[in-house]
Amino acid sequence: MTSKSPNSSLCLLFTSLLICVLSAPILFAQNPVANYDEKAVPAFQLPDPLILGSGDAVLDTATWWSLRRPEIMEMFENEMFGKTPDMKLPVSFELTSLDKNALGGIATRKEITVYFTADKSGPSMVILLYLPNHVESKVPVFLAMNFNGNHTIHPDSGVSITRSWLEVNRESLSNGSKTVADSRGSASRRWPVEMILQRGYGLATIYYEDIDPDFDDGFQNGIHPLFYKSGQTSPNSNEWGSIGAWAWGYSRAMDYLETDGDIDSRRVILMGHSRLGKAALWAGAQDQRFSVVISNNSGCGGAALSKRAYGETIGRINRVFPHWFCDNFLKYGENEGSLTFDQHMLLSLIAPRPLYVASAEEDLWADPQGEFLSALHASPVYKLLGTDGLQAEARPLPGLPVMSTIGYHIRKGKHDVTDFDWECYLNFADMHFGK
Repeated sequence: MTSKSPNSSLCLLFTSLLICVLSAPILFAQNPVANYDEKAVPAFQLPDPLILGSGDAVLDTATWWSLRRPEIMEMFENEMFGKTPDMKLPVSFELTSLDKNALGGIATRKEITVYFTADKSGPSMVILLYLPNHVESKVPVFLAMNFNGNHTIHPDSGVSITRSWLEVNRESLSNGSKTVADSRGSASRRWPVEMILQRGYGLATIYYEDIDPDFDDGFQNGIHPLFYKSGQTSPNSNEWGSIGAWAWGYSRAMDYLETDGDIDSRRVILMGHSRLGKAALWAGAQDQRFSVVISNNSGCGGAALSKRAYGETIGRINRVFPHWFCDNFLKYGENEGSLTFDQHMLLSLIAPRPLYVASAEEDLWADPQGEFLSALHASPVYKLLGTDGLQAEARPLPGLPVMSTIGYHIRKGKHDVTDFDWECYLNFADMHFGK
């Protein structure tokens, strides 16, 4: 048996260390450390939403609607979220359950299956709808997607177990690490259903993976294949990813709400949390039927300014979630300075409709300061269109909401949806609906 000499061992150690040192910059470039230091935010200049691509200023509402707004829409369609197909599917609605005495008699509960094709075995989504029984007139409604199935938002045993949730969780259910019984009502802390109903609002929710699974499957499942042209197997580089698909789902829910005689479809408030907040903003930009749009902790790719490169960045979000945006967005990874647009311009597309942006003090990953600045820099468009915009020049203290046409608050705590958030949204809706 032979042994290595001390010199050869030292040589090996030196070689290993040299490889580590030489490869470290490469690894760092691929996975940069998140910045949480305001002093390290790069210098940047935001594009002006009221300056045309030609360099001319937008001085009146006609120029905004006819020229500048379409320019901005095209930027987000081609470079970030991807184009939503123009093709119309044969969407149909079926009331699959109804209980007029739900939640101890305070609510009417409906479940509506939305079929995306004539073949009812094809892709579909289920809307869970609660309406307050004490309101005799048509009801304004909050519309929001959920992350874990309709049956998780409330322990109400009458809610059907979401079928696509069963499919997504098949392995966990089969090995016993998750049970259907334990999942019912498991997310109820984020959904104060009784409070919403007591305030005179309805709540409509959909499991987001009914529309498109939230993993990189090459867009072979969900709704994308329904829109492929002959020979196409995935979206083109400027065509929609999953966020675009979820936004499309919000609009199909709106299609249904317009048909329901119990609902005031002119007062539908669109709310989304985190990645679904990104989808809500994009849906609100594309579909002006939503009367109010709310972003809750939507962060990078949502309300937060990308050019700040603070917390989650474009590079990181594209590496971890390559299916969320269109492929053209990849070129801005660790290259935010080259953006010809930013998220304040996405918010401006919702003008002049009421918009609310909410942050959380400990949610640095979503960049609360970037979310506030985005709302602030969207305000000039709101003012051009005759509203008061955001009535704040500096970010308010935690727990002190700004209530203007653009609303904003930051609260104590982490990335989440809390009762405080919902109370602010209800107050905001009351203010704008004159309740």
